[in-house]
Amino acid sequence: MKTILITGATSGIGLATAKIFAQNNFKIIITSRKQENLDKATSLLDNSSNVLALKFDVSNREETYKALQNLPFEFAEIDILVNNAGNAYGLESIPEGNEQDWDNMIDINVKGLLNVTKALTPKMMELKKGHIINVGSLAGYEVYPNGGVYCASKYAVRAITEGLRKDLNAYEVKVSSINPGLVETNFSNVRFNGDTEKARKVYQGFSALQAEDVAETIYFMATRKDHINLAEVLILPKAQASATMVLKNN
Repeated sequence: MKTILITGATSGIGLATAKIFAQNNFKIIITSRKQENLDKATSLLDNSSNVLALKFDVSNREETYKALQNLPFEFAEIDILVNNAGNAYGLESIPEGNEQDWDNMIDINVKGLLNVTKALTPKMMELKKGHIINVGSLAGYEVYPNGGVYCASKYAVRAITEGLRKDLNAYEVKVSSINPGLVETNFSNVRFNGDTEKARKVYQGFSALQAEDVAETIYFMATRKDHINLAEVLILPKAQASATMVLKNN
């Protein structure tokens, strides 16, 4: 039975990914900053006896290393890592931006991914096997107005993924990224600081991707034959042609 670790796994894409892998008899490690979210997510997963819930903040290097370098024996060998934890905060120009929002995005989206990856890759390198899947974004391909810092964080994810693929090539560890466009989750609710009406309008008038669509694609990527690596997947709703072009019904 293989083991998958998913960061930010208590909602949205992370939770949907945990569900599909649990349904297919994987051992699951889920992470979050909040214990109540972990408890709720665990209750929603099949085979909960094969689920390990870890409470730590990926942006806190000390917490991350402590949690991931002391895993129980039955979960110690990670076959698949899905670096999903990430957030967008605010939608302002850089001159008008909130510095704390910048820190939150860089700390979680970039440093958090690096912290988790650094903690887990030595074992994969030693065993010469494993698969790292980083959840990026269409924002890692094109910059849109008032999204400069968030886009920068996702460009960084794309660069880190490419660099890591080269770093780990000699160790036979696969490195991939999945890069969604508009996905209807709590993403916009977080970005707009809990303004649900403003968040709801983002997804009106067209069929956005759902978290399950992205999770199914992650599962497909992770379950190909060993010699196949889907290195980079860009997944968009049919209505979306670019970061700023979405066909909506009037």
